Amino acid sequence: MLNIEHLTIKFGGNVAVNNVSTRIEEGKINAIIGPNGAGKTTFFNLISGVYKPTSGIISFEGRDITPLRTDLVAKLGVARTFQSTTLFDNATVLDNLIVGHRLRTRSNLFDVLVGTSRLKEEERVCREKARGALDFVGLSHLENRLAGDISQEERKRVAFALALATDPKLLLLDEPAGGVNPEETVGLADLIRKMIKSGLTVCLIEHKMDMIMSLADKIMVLSYGEKIAEGTPAEVKANPAVIDAYLGSDHADI
Repeated sequence: MLNIEHLTIKFGGNVAVNNVSTRIEEGKINAIIGPNGAGKTTFFNLISGVYKPTSGIISFEGRDITPLRTDLVAKLGVARTFQSTTLFDNATVLDNLIVGHRLRTRSNLFDVLVGTSRLKEEERVCREKARGALDFVGLSHLENRLAGDISQEERKRVAFALALATDPKLLLLDEPAGGVNPEETVGLADLIRKMIKSGLTVCLIEHKMDMIMSLADKIMVLSYGEKIAEGTPAEVKANPAVIDAYLGSDHADI
């Protein structure tokens, strides 16, 4: 689904991602792990169009998306969440999600001023998509709650729903289980599996190794911006370079 070839980005004299090539496989759970500062979020920023690479090519479904803006990448079907879940806390959960499907609408200022039938129909569809996404993540009962009043785990699920409301094909999840307890982590892992069963493809960054090793089909390991390993969870956790750079010997039996 997504093909990365020799991706590099430099910030002044700092090489944040260095000559990384990989594939994100369709219909699977792909994971990226590595120590803090390894370049994982920068890698996501490159894929989603936030940063433009110094060199390299990013292809999505056979199309070169390297030069595209973030909104155009999203319209092609690449959605993402962020380490820090930022919502409109003074708006309802449902209103937060309606924003997501606006990516697919065509109404302009004229439609808003006149109140055209196109605007009304698109507003109806946005609300329908938002409710569908909220139901998918198991939070339909919270649609009228203010986003500022829900728990951290619920905020994570709302972030998933916001990404789903854009009608994506590929979801990039940046530390989806960050800040939640072990029981909640299991629930979020189940939700990611549900995404795959519904026909989506997932790539996630995560530091919770128990979760990753039980969830991912394929793992890429970054260290100091370079790919040092790639393979199945069994292959990665047995790789001496990965053990030395990130996992440590205590994780060999995970």
